[in-house]
Amino acid sequence: MSRFNRSLTLAAVSFAAVISAQGGAQAGAFGLHEQSATGLGMAFAGVADGAAGVSSMYWNPATITMRPGWQFESHVSGIIPTSDVNPTLTNPPGLLALGGAGDVGRDGVVPASYASFQINDRLWLAFNANAPFGLTTKPHTTWAGQIYSRTTSVLSAEFGPTIGYKVNDWMSVGAGVRAQYFKVRFFSAIAPTPLAPSAGLEGDSWGVGYQLGANFTPFAGTAIGVGFRSAVKQELEGSFQHFGVPIKANLMLPETVTVGVTQRITDAFSLSGTVEWTNWSRLGFPRVTNQLTGTLLAQSPFIPLDYKDGWFFSVGGEYIINPAWTVRAGLAYEISPIDEHTRSPRLPDSDRIWLSLGTTYNWSDQLSFDLSYAHIFTVGNTNINIAPGNPTFLTRGVVLQANVDASVDIISAAIKYRWDNPAKAIPAPIVRKN
Repeated sequence: MSRFNRSLTLAAVSFAAVISAQGGAQAGAFGLHEQSATGLGMAFAGVADGAAGVSSMYWNPATITMRPGWQFESHVSGIIPTSDVNPTLTNPPGLLALGGAGDVGRDGVVPASYASFQINDRLWLAFNANAPFGLTTKPHTTWAGQIYSRTTSVLSAEFGPTIGYKVNDWMSVGAGVRAQYFKVRFFSAIAPTPLAPSAGLEGDSWGVGYQLGANFTPFAGTAIGVGFRSAVKQELEGSFQHFGVPIKANLMLPETVTVGVTQRITDAFSLSGTVEWTNWSRLGFPRVTNQLTGTLLAQSPFIPLDYKDGWFFSVGGEYIINPAWTVRAGLAYEISPIDEHTRSPRLPDSDRIWLSLGTTYNWSDQLSFDLSYAHIFTVGNTNINIAPGNPTFLTRGVVLQANVDASVDIISAAIKYRWDNPAKAIPAPIVRKN
């Protein structure tokens, strides 16, 4: 089998894995940061300026121009969340007797794959497959807040081509197309009583977005990157199960801007930083309509996603021990788009701190392996207060107060391979004389 065919086979297998993956969201709301084992090792510091290798193209497509030759990377992250939801007050008060939700978090696997090919000393082409959104929470079937949550699932898959162009020695630009599949399931009990049946929304769709980026190296040892991932409109179609009503809902998924800076301090040591903004506030209250009548769904006319914008800040460092081994570490602070005003047992998200470690082992000039670990813990009290003022309260009108004890462990690994000969230079563009 040729190298080209092997590369296509790996890409196809990786995309199939992306489609089958889902897990606990770890990027604020139901977003997923876990797109790179290399990036995780530094808490995603510098990912937009190329510090995460070829996988940096997820945040900034221009970074592919920093990686010569024909390269392939496949990453996979195991997410192990713990999220215990303990009710403290209900109205009607008798609902407390139904007990707590238990650990609503579910383990998940997030794969991501990237391939880039240098055409000449100016032009690169690339392809990626990712899962940018994901969430699974499942409390006990019978519990005090079952009218607000029994099963919640968000699944996504995204793939697309990318092009990068090196304008000159210090500036590169890039662009990419994003074809995105998105599926949701929101189920709750139809009544706050034991053994009450479940009902909820289920729908899926495909949407298309784009990404843009620029990379700058103004000084030797300095890299600056800016990446933009557009909003993606999803026109969900499905059904309101239990009642058998076909439904439709338009959901605009958020755009993201990521800025990264890396500074080489010595030949072996470098420092990186990231600032990222995600426009979660654009979600609002997606309306759910009956496809048969075109009117708002009587049972659940909207999805309460009245979030704020999300922010992510991180710093990290990388040290090259020798040609075979590199180690890295990072620290991040994330401002969640969800607070007590909008928090629900479906997604009991809150501000949090990331601590991470990682390493790369270079088996040869062409083959290397990454392994990273991160622990995430929440900041302050994480309380649920579904009462007048919380948009979720409007759907059922039952008061639910609870506290949440949450943390997350993430283990990520990657394999990277360069298909061409690193010692053989890529030819320069052909310049034709008049």
